Amino acid sequence: MAETDGTIHPPTAKTCLVTGATGYIGGRLVPELLAAGHRVRVMTRAPERLRDHPWAGQVEIVRADAGDTEAVAAACAGADVVYYLIHALGTGTEFEETDRRTARVMARAAREAGVSRLVYLGGLEPLDEELSPHLRSRAEVAEVLLASGVPTAVLRAAVVLGSGSASFEMLRYLTERLPVMVTPRWVHSRIQPIAIRDVLRYLVGCATLPREVHRRFDIGGPDVLTYLEMMQRFAAVAGLSRRQILPVPVLSPGLSSHWVGLITPVPASIARPLVESLRNTVVCTEHDIAEFVPDPPEGLLGFDEAVRMAIQRVRDATVATRWSSASTPGAPSDPLPTDPDWAGGTLYLDEKTRETPASPEALWRVVEGIGGETGWYSFPLAWEARGWLDRAVGGVGLRRGRRSPSDLYVGDALDFWRVEELEEGRLLRLRAEMRLPGLAWLEFHVEQDDALVPPARARLRQKATFKPSGLFGHLYWRVLVPFHGPIFGGMVRNICRAAEEGTAAAAGERRTRVA
Repeated sequence: MAETDGTIHPPTAKTCLVTGATGYIGGRLVPELLAAGHRVRVMTRAPERLRDHPWAGQVEIVRADAGDTEAVAAACAGADVVYYLIHALGTGTEFEETDRRTARVMARAAREAGVSRLVYLGGLEPLDEELSPHLRSRAEVAEVLLASGVPTAVLRAAVVLGSGSASFEMLRYLTERLPVMVTPRWVHSRIQPIAIRDVLRYLVGCATLPREVHRRFDIGGPDVLTYLEMMQRFAAVAGLSRRQILPVPVLSPGLSSHWVGLITPVPASIARPLVESLRNTVVCTEHDIAEFVPDPPEGLLGFDEAVRMAIQRVRDATVATRWSSASTPGAPSDPLPTDPDWAGGTLYLDEKTRETPASPEALWRVVEGIGGETGWYSFPLAWEARGWLDRAVGGVGLRRGRRSPSDLYVGDALDFWRVEELEEGRLLRLRAEMRLPGLAWLEFHVEQDDALVPPARARLRQKATFKPSGLFGHLYWRVLVPFHGPIFGGMVRNICRAAEEGTAAAAGERRTRVA
């Protein structure tokens, strides 16, 4: 073993420069390289965007723009392996020229720095078909790097399956939001998707390829599907009804991209080149990479399992990664702080905040005593109606009440909620168990800090979060939005008022005892 700066590395450890570390692939590759024992340096235009990553303190961070020749040269100095994970998708119509220019800058810098290996993740290129601009640009970047004079491994993949991948998110939103859709002919294009876990396995393995390996490799999962089949299988895994899909020949890629932009939150500058690429057949023609990076003993992940992992990870991590700054991903499918806002599926949020002269202790007592006979501190008739409606459709309604009038514990039933997390004096998180077209949470934070201006002594933050399932889930939230003001606004206001009354009563008792 070799030791550098207190870190022990195996004899085969490399110094790896990862470009695009704030992107989907790069942000997930870094911890995998660290886990494999490599030393990692990351290159980014905005180092501040990496501060919330749990691995930020374990890597060297270099500020550099991919088009800045001197900065890129400095970033490459001393690196053994360079992962080129930059592409200009989403920057407008000039992305091909930008990709070409930055690839040339990196090729020259890597050659002059004596880098021993370049690794690039590109796209599968169909035979005898006109390439979309997106795939054409990927192919051109691969040519530039292969001609650099540095041993280069180009991994060519189709759709990468994982929460945060633009292609996967487009598939997710189209399937979730449209139970019936009219689609262009590209839904019959054949695609060989691959799970993000397996992409990262191949990328990490490329760090130790023999020097003489200088070529392209096709990488893909075990399933070859049409886009239509991918949507139907996604729906099945996600527990949605079978989608009704009507292909028509009249929607051009341009019109399709506008349609995708209307239905999904994926930016049009990203959606358009991706949609245009869907007209191409992207299927592997070889699996030679397995000679150098063997497949895992259990085999590559199939489509259904990759989707299941992606949507389950997001479902489990929704509250932690979207409601707070705490995020410690434990698997490639976990969300990352640098994932775009539209990644991970739709998450609706209603947040109310109120400062109060009540003591934090009094405020917490009211929060912990919510529900059951005490009620929910706003619009009682609305809560009763929701309970009746839930029972009418086979739910639990409000009949469960609560186990204790004053104390709560994790796992307790609370009317049609369940206590999911509780930090005494600070946090109560409830998960909905009423019948819903999605998942819902209600969360209360009791806070006190130096920012409070007297007479305020505490702050109550209340959040209602809803993750819809299917089109009906989105409609459900939108129908209820007008009622959120009186229900959730009244709740936070009345909880604080009850705490203030409790604080005043406690102060009166103390004065009586003193007298």
